[in-house]
Amino acid sequence: MDTLFELFLVAPPGLEPQLRQEVQALGYKAAKQVPGGVTIEGGWPDVWRLNLLCRGATRVLARIGEFRAFHLAQLDKRSRKFPWAEVLRPDVSIRVEVTCKKSKIYHAGAAKQRIEKAIAETLGAEVSDKGQVQIKARIDDNLVTFSVDTSGETLHKRGHKAAVGKAPMRETLAALFLRAAGFDGCEPVLDPMCGSGTFVIEAAEQALGLSAGRARSFAFQDLVSFDENQWSRIKAEVLAPVDNLSDLTFRGSDRNEGAVANSTANADRAGVAMLTEFTHAAVSDLQRPDGPPGLVIVNPPYGTRIGNKKLLFALHGALGEVLKERFSGWRVGIVTSDAALARATGLPFLQPGPPVPHGGLKVKLYQTAPLP
Repeated sequence: MDTLFELFLVAPPGLEPQLRQEVQALGYKAAKQVPGGVTIEGGWPDVWRLNLLCRGATRVLARIGEFRAFHLAQLDKRSRKFPWAEVLRPDVSIRVEVTCKKSKIYHAGAAKQRIEKAIAETLGAEVSDKGQVQIKARIDDNLVTFSVDTSGETLHKRGHKAAVGKAPMRETLAALFLRAAGFDGCEPVLDPMCGSGTFVIEAAEQALGLSAGRARSFAFQDLVSFDENQWSRIKAEVLAPVDNLSDLTFRGSDRNEGAVANSTANADRAGVAMLTEFTHAAVSDLQRPDGPPGLVIVNPPYGTRIGNKKLLFALHGALGEVLKERFSGWRVGIVTSDAALARATGLPFLQPGPPVPHGGLKVKLYQTAPLP
């Protein structure tokens, strides 16, 4: 239980700096940013805590060992000597994923067969493509690195969003975009095209200090290292009732009545209904809420999959006019794959963020300083 190893927290490419900031804010000051995520040194209790608390990571991988292998026979022999029983349970099914890069073992399928057979015959566990726990093997420059996926389902599945729209923003992405836009839980947030309410609900959860994974289970619960008593203590520590409720309101609106109903239901399931407000309204009817300025953040349709692109230029223009006219002092963040649509708002955007994969597209966060 006291063993330390490398943990790799997977981030959407382009948002690694925001994930590093979050992990450091959780107390891991030595967190390092690497392509595709963040690494730290930790033990099993850190695995459990990060899965429960981290809002931006896609999944948490525990790197459990490595060795050199220059051909399949060597991979087979060393995989059979690997201490699988220290991590995996023989009564829990396993699945294996292999990637090969710059190595003499270049056939991922053949390598996968060798590793699967080694696990099945030395551990006695069932191995299949539908196994409960996943082992990821990376063969890079002839170095075989084994990691176990401690999350299971990707961490954007918080366990309380049942209703989604046509092109939902993943919760993990929303959390990182909110961080990139400077949100710290202490200002109101408004999304005028709220869809299933992801930005609004994520912001409200952060304001209340709610843990991201409080309503779901994780793959680490099926590993040898799992300790139910210690896990219960960690949960009790971080899931304690919130004493000081936020006095902010997080708002969403949408011209689609179904989206408003979905958002309202999702907020209720997430336990943030008391802080959120969803209304049926067109962009042109958007009004500045009472209270301090905050952040308007929106993931509008891009025209690639949803909507007529010519109409979208008019929609973005209308959004920009309303924000410039009524939202002095508020910052604006727009997530889009189309720079021309961002420009159509007429808003004074700063340099856009890096491209981030989302739904088969590359999107960027365009944001402003507080509007004049």
